[in-house]
Amino acid sequence: MTTATGVVSGVSVSHRHASVGTIEAVGVRDERAAVEALLDHDAVREAFVIETCHRVEAYVVTDDPAVGRAVVAPVVEDLPEETVVELDHEASLRHLMRVACGLESVVLGEDQVLGQVRDAYANARAAGGIGPLFETGIEKALHVGERARTETGIDEGVVSLGSAAAELAASEGDLGDATALVVGAGEMGTLAATALAETVDDLLIANRTATSAAHVAGAVDADATPLALEDLSGAVADADVVVSATASPEPVFEEVTFEGAGETFVIDLAQPRDVSPAAVDRPNVTVRDLDALESVTDETHARRREAAAQVEAMIDEEFDRLLARYKRQRADEAIGAMYAGAERMKKRELERAVSQLETDGLTDDQRAVVESFADALVNQLLAAPTRSLRDAAEADDWSTINTALQLFDPTFDGDAPTPGEATKADEPATTMERAFAAAADRSDD
Repeated sequence: MTTATGVVSGVSVSHRHASVGTIEAVGVRDERAAVEALLDHDAVREAFVIETCHRVEAYVVTDDPAVGRAVVAPVVEDLPEETVVELDHEASLRHLMRVACGLESVVLGEDQVLGQVRDAYANARAAGGIGPLFETGIEKALHVGERARTETGIDEGVVSLGSAAAELAASEGDLGDATALVVGAGEMGTLAATALAETVDDLLIANRTATSAAHVAGAVDADATPLALEDLSGAVADADVVVSATASPEPVFEEVTFEGAGETFVIDLAQPRDVSPAAVDRPNVTVRDLDALESVTDETHARRREAAAQVEAMIDEEFDRLLARYKRQRADEAIGAMYAGAERMKKRELERAVSQLETDGLTDDQRAVVESFADALVNQLLAAPTRSLRDAAEADDWSTINTALQLFDPTFDGDAPTPGEATKADEPATTMERAFAAAADRSDD
């Protein structure tokens, strides 16, 4: 039986405590490869990594929380201690719900992060990192994230970094006659292009793949011009506002890129950053990165506080359900082991009894009566231990659950003692009988 066993250990580096540069320094560029690296540790049962433009988080499932902490520690090594948040089992599970709901985002309640959690989940599954614990926990996080957006107003107003970037650009001056350049045709770039299309006069879309640029240009509600990256310098010379959100590992904008440009306002949404430090120092270029978006989102945060309180209550409710589900799964593992062993013993002893009775002739109806008797006997014998194990799970009595898992060994296949055979100190003779006795003692307490 596959059950959610083990404990979660996690680390988080996000905009709450770290700058964009610090988040970049974590160095996670490939979620799937990062999960595979964590799984290389023998003690790791499951692993999950999520990397977005303003957070990097890594989680593992191990039997020992100290081992789990040691495994994830290298992900954030050499970072200032105050920028790293360590998360234990329950804190990790609750935090993932908060992330999926957008409560941990720069833009409170943003929609984009839910898709990012879903993508990270798919990447971890492809790497073999998703087992029963994360399957239950992350699917619960995705579920509550969807509930938050359909049942509250948490996503009303500015809902993405792309639209926040457009709002930041508008705060710098009138965009009615402006030309805007969006670099990058991914989700972030598309959102920025969609928002800018509502206010600017001309919109340019540049991307490494021309067909992707053309796709975004055709999708926005404006006349937009697709460009290849080779045309970037000319496009910058024409642009008043630039929003860049590529996945390039190297800077897209060097100092020379702005040589023909006039006054240009640049918003760099990429991680690692698209604008090189040398370009930032040019007198005619103003560059803002993800850190600057927090000021833009203050008004949105104020509007969404009431909805956020509703989401917090929703998370409390769903988190309690998640823990209860884990408890039931743990109890069911012991119960399943108990019934599996009892079923084997019942089958063996039933075959012996039927074999002896059939020497004197046994009808089909008589055989059915004997089998029904055996089933009823097993069910009645296991009813009290089953209740006891479920009660133990609800009471967080993991000592009883773990003892039951050891006693109710589903692989045990020994013979029961023959009638009248003495046992040492009159103790139960088999693993299953000892388990029955242990559970029955607890039930009497």
